[in-house]
Amino acid sequence: MKPTLLALALAGATALSFNPAVADRMGDRNVYKAQTSFDDVKQGIADAIINRGYVIDYTAFIGDMLKRTAADVGATKSIYANAETVQFCSAVLSRKMMEADAANIVFCPYVIFYYEAAAEPGTIYAGYRPLGPGAMPESQSSLEAINTLLDDIVREATGVL
Repeated sequence: MKPTLLALALAGATALSFNPAVADRMGDRNVYKAQTSFDDVKQGIADAIINRGYVIDYTAFIGDMLKRTAADVGATKSIYANAETVQFCSAVLSRKMMEADAANIVFCPYVIFYYEAAAEPGTIYAGYRPLGPGAMPESQSSLEAINTLLDDIVREATGVL
């Protein structure tokens, strides 16, 4: 699989410093960390999804929503400088997982998140929730294929190639 031009440029840029380790693998999420701009990771994720032939169905502007509603809920703490999620699907992979078990519809669409915490400017976190906990054993191979796809996209976008 060829990396995108953006991923190559990011990986080769000496001004950027990437942490090649998984920042957090807690069972319920896999998170990677990059010392770069939010916009670079956001564009990298979009490129990695689109270059594989998928379509981003929805972008949730979570950070904007929290800022917009802070006064309404009496919040005084700023959580994110920026925070978004994107949703997309693969017809091929989703069909396989749902043929294995119709209840696997719960795993569609796939979601990737990326954020810059207000307390850590310049550090961007990107990740996904691995699919599969509680799934039927016959679903495991199709869910692992989706987890690999999500991991590849996030690694590419954060420069952890």
